This record gives sequence, structure tokens and C-alpha cells, in this order.
Amino acid sequence: MKEDKKLIVSAIQNGTVIDHIPAHNLFNVISILGLDKITENQVTFGTNFKSDRLGRKAIIKVSGIYFKDSDINKIALVAPHAKLNIIKDYEVVEKNEVMVPEEIIGIAKCMNPKCITNHEAITTRFDVMDKNGNISLKCRYCQKITDQAHLEIIR
Repeated sequence: MKEDKKLIVSAIQNGTVIDHIPAHNLFNVISILGLDKITENQVTFGTNFKSDRLGRKAIIKVSGIYFKDSDINKIALVAPHAKLNIIKDYEVVEKNEVMVPEEIIGIAKCMNPKCITNHEAITTRFDVMDKNGNISLKCRYCQKITDQAHLEIIR
């Protein structure tokens, strides 16, 4: 007799769940949100779950933390279809989709090796360009355009 087996990830009482993250970008999202520096709150993540839309997806659960919209929207660079669920008393009380911000400050590296941001202590600044769902960044200093294939997150 074959028995169905399921792996259960425990629910959180209060906090945030970020779902529909492309599996290969899980650690970029963790870095963007600073989750690798959290020491007091429970952070649970899983990757390579089956997804009809993404093929493979990742999920992050953070107990006791509610992110600002501006923080969450930064993940749209690497997870443009991510969903954000706010949990209170084990119930989803709010669902949101990430939105691509108009500018990105201090999150990505300019791909131009001659850019001043790669040689001096200057915070990177980009204007976000969205062409038919393909996000690219235009450096405010050197005007070089970085596409998603060349996007490098500053850790």
C-alpha cells in the first residue's frame, strides 16, 4: 500500500510570508531584505518547490516582522512575480504583489568597470527601466544599462 507523504513547514503566528520567488534567486532575496543578519526572529525558507508558473520556486517565512513596501518592492528586481502574505494569529490578513520601484539605491552593482561607484565609496543609484516585463537598470552616474542577466546584488 502506497502512502502519500507530505513535508509540512510549520505555520507562523505573526509575520510575513514571501512566496513565488524563483528558486535560483532565493539567496538574493534573503540578502536584499537583510534576513541573513536577523538573530532574534525565526526565519524559515525552502527552495525547489514545484510551481506551474515558475517551474521551481522558493518561499520565505519571517516570524514577527512586517516589511515596508519599499523594502519588499526591491525584491521585484530578482523576483518580479513574488507574493507577500501578512500573517496575524495564523491567518492571512493581507496579500500583496511586489511592484517594481522607479529607482534602486545601494542594492545593485553597476556593471561598468569604469563607473565611479566601482572605484570610490559612492552609493549606487539606478533608474529602473521596464520594457515588456524585462527589467533593466540605468546607472545615474555613468548611464550604463544593466540587464537582469548581468544584475549583481551588493551583499
